[in-house]
Amino acid sequence: MILFTEVEEWEIERILGAFGDEAVMIPEHLTEKNVHIAYDARILSTFIYSVVNKAVLDAMPRLEMIATRSTGYDHIDLDECLRRGITVSCVPRYGDVTVAEHTFALILAIAKKLVPAVDRTRRGEFSFRDLRGFDLAGKTLGLVGTGKIGLNVAKIARGFSMEIAAYDKFPNEQAAAELGIIYLPYDDVLGRADVLTYHVPETPETFHMLNQHNIGLLKPTCIVINTARGSVIETRALVRALSEGLVAGAGLDVLEEEPVVREERELVSSLFQQTHNLEAILSGQILLRLNNVLITPHNAFNTNEAVLRILDTSIENIRSFVVGQPVNLVPVMASV
Repeated sequence: MILFTEVEEWEIERILGAFGDEAVMIPEHLTEKNVHIAYDARILSTFIYSVVNKAVLDAMPRLEMIATRSTGYDHIDLDECLRRGITVSCVPRYGDVTVAEHTFALILAIAKKLVPAVDRTRRGEFSFRDLRGFDLAGKTLGLVGTGKIGLNVAKIARGFSMEIAAYDKFPNEQAAAELGIIYLPYDDVLGRADVLTYHVPETPETFHMLNQHNIGLLKPTCIVINTARGSVIETRALVRALSEGLVAGAGLDVLEEEPVVREERELVSSLFQQTHNLEAILSGQILLRLNNVLITPHNAFNTNEAVLRILDTSIENIRSFVVGQPVNLVPVMASV
């Protein structure tokens, strides 16, 4: 038996197509109280709400493999899985291109003033007064974070003939050579950027990377983009800078007031939506009322291809394990 937990309706047909009657699916997350249904499971595919600890594993004596439908795996007791010889795989990435494309959608929308232009023509006004934008060609993209998403942003930027000044704690010299990226100290990137975009994880080190002490380094013509995590930018500092003309605009897919999101896939999970009301959380956000700000509802990851990539990667992880060639193992498993 292959047990899938936390299954959404849109996933059912694809899972059945891959595994037929061998697949058992439940919408609930697995707990110590309902784990009896998993007694016969040889493979478990779960999401982050199922805490797979020793007690849960004790109730699954036939379990050989766990395929979590997430990038993270801290909901699984890896030490216990290692001791029992249970293989654990994950989805290492699924939105690298997706988030990068959304980043440039925000950049272009601001640079070309698309939202006010569309709103105006819908009202029947065909004047281009106050709608003058700016070219991206020849401008400098300040790129903070050059992981998978950041490098995809850099590739798109090169297509627009932009210069790229980047900051990363661990510079990627190969990418620098291939994409013409110039690595600089963080403050220097702030000072050079015509467009500043963040692609870093949420850590104590990245908390309020852009704040009241350094936001003054930005050009008054700079636009700030954040599709990473809300805590990366100090909201109060950004609001003041936007209101006082210290920066020209901002495009944000994430905000500090959001609940903690471990996986973007959470946002389309019915379990997440039952406990969080994003509309209520964001309704009082002052940034929503500023004309030089565009905000999207943490939607950068949300494309048909990206959400299917999560499920399809998990299905492939299971199939590969069954034929004796496991892939996408979590690091502790891959090193054994």
